[in-house]
Amino acid sequence: MQLRNKIIISLVCAFTGLMIAIQFQSTQEPTERDTRDLWEIRSQLQVEQKKQQQLYQQIAEMESIKDQYEAMSEQEQIDTLVDSIEELEQKAGLTDISGKGILIHINPIYVEMDTEQEYPEISPELLNRLINELNNYGATEIAIENERVINITPIRYVNGKTYVNNRALPSLPLQIKVLAANPERLLDHIEVSQSRDYFAIENLDLTAEVSDELLLPKYEGNINLDNLEVNESQETGEE
Repeated sequence: MQLRNKIIISLVCAFTGLMIAIQFQSTQEPTERDTRDLWEIRSQLQVEQKKQQQLYQQIAEMESIKDQYEAMSEQEQIDTLVDSIEELEQKAGLTDISGKGILIHINPIYVEMDTEQEYPEISPELLNRLINELNNYGATEIAIENERVINITPIRYVNGKTYVNNRALPSLPLQIKVLAANPERLLDHIEVSQSRDYFAIENLDLTAEVSDELLLPKYEGNINLDNLEVNESQETGEE
């Protein structure tokens, strides 16, 4: 194989490795006792199993692409490399994306009472619970207000504010955009979701509607790959 072809294939493999590593990264949270209930643990397990299946599928796809490279001309390899990088960037949430899905509205609920009421706020726990349910029910892409949610998105409570991607969410009402292959089915799940009950307990009203065209922004945060190491011998084909 020509040296140029080896270099092109190595670049594809290296970039693919970076994208796969992004999916393995977990949110860096302070060390604390796990207080999740059984429902939350099961939901998180289902999400992680889904990620694992997607990872295996991506590895198989990359193996197929690698085989195709070896049978291509030099210009075809370059064109395919560009297409592969664009596709990987889209899967990693690094590009704007649009499509059909559901639009979720979160509004405060006011109850008639004599005492003064605090203005409702959405907590990281509620958001994480909702995101887990959306993923389980077929969501492909999610954005909370102007923040794209990807596999390494941190959702935290800092100084009295809920932060997504290290940016504070604005006060209620909020919008959550969700792309899905079958928005109608996803909407049906949300209508009977346990999350609606949990939101209501916190004086939050959760409603949703199908939308034919939603635009989700790209992930704007920094992806930390400092802990990645490249195996030089495998990448260049040396023993």
